[in-house]
Amino acid sequence: MRNLPLSSKLGFGVGQMAEGVKTTVFNTFVLFYYNQIVGVSATLTALALGLAVFFDAVSDPVAGYLSDRTRTRWGRRHPWILAAALPFGLSLAFLFNPPAGMGDYFYFAWLLAASVAVRLFLTLYHVPHLALGAEMAHDYVDRTRVFGYSTVFGVIGGYGFWFFAMTVFFATPEDGSHGMYQAEQYLPFSLAAGAVVVSTILLCAGFTWKEIPHLHEPQGQAAGSISNFSKQMMSVFRNASYVRIIIGLILLTTVVAIEAVFNAFMGVHFWELPTEDLRWLAIAVFLGLPFAFVLAPVLTRAIDKRMTLISCAAVLIINGNFFVCLRLFTDVLPANGDPLIFWCVMSIGFVGGVTGPIVLIMINSMFADIADEQELITGERQEGIIYSARSFALKATAAIGGIFGGMALDLIAFPRQAPPGTVEPDVIFNLGLVAGPLTSVFTFFGLLLFLGYRLDQRRVSQIKVELEERRAAAPGA
Repeated sequence: MRNLPLSSKLGFGVGQMAEGVKTTVFNTFVLFYYNQIVGVSATLTALALGLAVFFDAVSDPVAGYLSDRTRTRWGRRHPWILAAALPFGLSLAFLFNPPAGMGDYFYFAWLLAASVAVRLFLTLYHVPHLALGAEMAHDYVDRTRVFGYSTVFGVIGGYGFWFFAMTVFFATPEDGSHGMYQAEQYLPFSLAAGAVVVSTILLCAGFTWKEIPHLHEPQGQAAGSISNFSKQMMSVFRNASYVRIIIGLILLTTVVAIEAVFNAFMGVHFWELPTEDLRWLAIAVFLGLPFAFVLAPVLTRAIDKRMTLISCAAVLIINGNFFVCLRLFTDVLPANGDPLIFWCVMSIGFVGGVTGPIVLIMINSMFADIADEQELITGERQEGIIYSARSFALKATAAIGGIFGGMALDLIAFPRQAPPGTVEPDVIFNLGLVAGPLTSVFTFFGLLLFLGYRLDQRRVSQIKVELEERRAAAPGA
């Protein structure tokens, strides 16, 4: 089997930076901006973000279905990737620039419209992009490497943009107030996010263009009817391994999304760290990335993908709660302001930088293996539909995290536009309780589902042999 050249792996990986930037923007800044800067109810803000995700329930599988059946001389995926680049970047900038002096319901409508636009153009880019990775990579372990590059670049995009934003746009001003409360900085911040998104998508398309002649030419897959689309969806969701991975992913990433929504509130109010300290969280994650990139294929060979996924997910869950629980339920940690607090938060970032990317690498690689199994069962390549559910799951859980986070902020009576140090201690305690152990219980059900995954390396190798024999026997082969 042909292993991909390094330039194609890097090019595919760079494309993941666009989703990384979008995830950081949505998970960390949107709720904070509309609640603490604009002054909109957290529940109303969360409701707008939640309603937008219903659009994904239709757009994601449709984008996957259409890209599976696109017929051009430039392949099935690249036309969609290129068409979505500029609108995606512009809609991201639109998100943070509502007119001033309007009421809550106007801002609700603005946020809803902007969120729908961002999600639509992300879908039109990201689903074909993920499907392209599964198409390009054929070898069992090489798939882990390919999606390793994409996951690493996704983390670099997300946390790199976090570091850049905290350093350039939200540094502590001369009056000593917290940097994230500078309303005028959100315009250049959003324009920079849009520029990074457009440029990384174009780089991805350019570096993977040479792979188009090496992609499988699908047979008998012209665009079909709604009934055909429904049959394709049903055939995927009859795959037991696929259903287990999708549901487990939803459970795991919902909790991660809730914690991400609270990141800004936890950093600013729970740990009371200035932006000059918070920005180094990105560096802590970056330091973990090389370990994730090296360990992912090693663990794939040693204990296979299933156990790698389960063990790293378990460590990820414990890591996110350890120091929060120490602060909530013991007197072990010193008071905020002590240098040890900074290093505790950095260690959370480092361990997450090792284990979090490995979890995503394994899941993406498993989906590529499931695409082979689906071709054996149905006779058709369905990467687009398979990865559309993955894309929808991550966006849906981000929205659920936003809804839960917004409602929880109002439920615990967290004040709007509250400077650090002015929030009551019992409110801070409840913030940590919700952002930490209270939500993490559900993730362990996801680990139980992962145990039922059955496509190990031996079975995938058998599937590939059968597929090659079928292709060789096909008319005109």
